[in-house]
Amino acid sequence: MTLNNDHYTYRVTWSEEDEEYIGLCAEFPSLSWLAATLEEALQGIREVVADVIGDMQASSEAIPEPIATRKFSGKFMVRIPPEQHRRLVLEAAEAGVSLNRLASSKLSQ
Repeated sequence: MTLNNDHYTYRVTWSEEDEEYIGLCAEFPSLSWLAATLEEALQGIREVVADVIGDMQASSEAIPEPIATRKFSGKFMVRIPPEQHRRLVLEAAEAGVSLNRLASSKLSQ
């Protein structure tokens, strides 16, 4: 089975342990597919995902939304130790930028 409009996030990497390529899908972290070639690993994981989605639809389970089509607010909360928070506020003040701007800059490096 294949999916129409397949927008899931796939990755193929070499598995030294298995001595084969392994296909993975970020939205379905428990699924994988081993194959001798990179192309076969990608095709295999896409087919496994399609089969699982078919089973999920048949049993009325919620299907994960592809990361590529999700809407993001640009906000997320991070908890850090108070002393690190203070150090970052001081660093931002000395640089003449907001704490958000400083954090965004550090995260993009």
